[in-house]
Parts: sequence; structure tokens; C-alpha cells
Amino acid sequence: MAARHGYSDMARSFQLPADTIADYARDGAVVLRGVLTPQEVQQLAEGIEYNLANPSPLCLVASQPGDPGRFVEDFCTWQHNPAYRAVMCQSALPGVSAGLMKSDTVRVYHDHLLVKEPGTRQPTPWHQDQPYYNVSGRQNVSYWIPVDPVPLQSTLRFVAGSHGGMWYMPRTFRDQQARWFPDGSLAELPAIDAHPEQFRQLAWALEPGDAVAFHMLTLHASGGVGPAMRRRVFSARYLGDDARHAVRSWRTSPPFPGLEARLADGAMMDDALFPQVWSRDGRI
Repeated sequence: MAARHGYSDMARSFQLPADTIADYARDGAVVLRGVLTPQEVQQLAEGIEYNLANPSPLCLVASQPGDPGRFVEDFCTWQHNPAYRAVMCQSALPGVSAGLMKSDTVRVYHDHLLVKEPGTRQPTPWHQDQPYYNVSGRQNVSYWIPVDPVPLQSTLRFVAGSHGGMWYMPRTFRDQQARWFPDGSLAELPAIDAHPEQFRQLAWALEPGDAVAFHMLTLHASGGVGPAMRRRVFSARYLGDDARHAVRSWRTSPPFPGLEARLADGAMMDDALFPQVWSRDGRI
């Protein structure tokens, strides 16, 4: 077996039920109980604390100045954070991704840190992820992985089946500006919370070791956290066989400066930034 970086040899397996794969295809979001081991959860928690102490230039505070808590995000630090790298490349996540995406190959796309400190009121509004990105294709999966217990009122919520193809206008969370696609070029988000009977929602309380997996086009949102709760979440994102570089004329979120000089529009995401970490034939 030729395994570049040794990822294929080291990745841990996880038994993925067939009905979970079917649920992912139908609903665009599933829960995975115990997908990370206690040791991996501890490793990830240590990686999060390292990230918070050593933020990247992409780090931002997404909560309002008057918020009693603090919502911190950071992106694309896995290559410089050994704990993140180990979980993204050596845990069960690459193999699970292949099953959920029905893909023969799996590439790392990027990581995303989301920490809501105690008392944070800032909600995460309804949105899809893929319109913010520089990638096209249907074979993809994101994981939302808490290292703290998350009750229903603070977990991630999804609109079941919303990954079916419709792209909604991505807007800034604070002031609702259209900075990615020209205003009017994509459909506006429906009033999900005003008409809950029209939108079947999925949500799960989570314990450390659990994760939710969702498609990059699945609409999702979350609320704030209570005064005694800290919600540290790591998100790992992967790409499958049909992922292609989508060159944008604007700054994507996250940005990948200089990538368009190496990858043409429509090219496979074959770049050192996006290493292949799993393949069905064991060769990566």
C-alpha cells in the first residue's frame, strides 16, 4: 500500500450503519454517536485551547460588542496544530466521510473553530456553507464536533432536505450584507423560524465524542449559550470525488490566497492545502 503521509494506514475505523448513509442522502444531516474516542476528544480539546491562545490572522470575534459572552471563530489552522491534524487525518472521520459521501476518495478541505464562551447571546443565523466557499460539487461533508456537552437549546439545528440543490444568498451575519454573490442573483432565505410547520428541523443534544455530519448546502443555525455553559466546537470539512475548484472574483470565507494561480477554475482540488487522506483502494 502506497500511503502518502501514512494517513491511510493510521486512520481508525468506525462502523457506519447503512441507514445513516441513507439518512444523510435524504436529510443532509445525521448524528454520529461516539465517533471520536475519549482520547481523541481530549486531544481535540487541547488543540482548541492551543488555537485560542495562538489565533491565526483569520481569527475573528463574531459576537456583538455588548454581548455578555464572546463568540470566537478561526479557520485553516490544522496544518500548524498537531491535535487538529491528528483528528482530521487519523481518526475515523476520513473513512466515515467516504461512506456518507459515497466517494472513492476523501480530501481535507479545511477546519473551523467555533467557541461560544459562557453567556454568549449571539445566535448563528440560518445559512448554508457552500455559497461562501471556493468549491463546487455535491460530494462533501462537514462535522460539528463539540468537546463540551451541548443541550438541545444550544445545539446546531438543520432544515431536513434543504441540501437538495437550491443555493440561498450568503450574507454577513452581523449586518446581512451580500458580499459574495451579487444581490438578487440567488434566492433569499425563507422565513424558517416564522413558519416552523413548513420546515422539518433536526437537532440533537450532544456529548463529547458525538458529532453531527451535514452537507455544505444544508441550512443550519444555532442559538446562544447559558451563563454557566461553554461551548467549544471543532468543525472538520472534507471533499469527495466530484469536488472542483470554483474561482471567485471576491474573497471567499475562508480565503485561500494564491490558489487560483495553482488551480484552474473547474480543476480537481489537487493541492497541498487539500491532502487526500482516504481512498477506497488504499492508495493516497
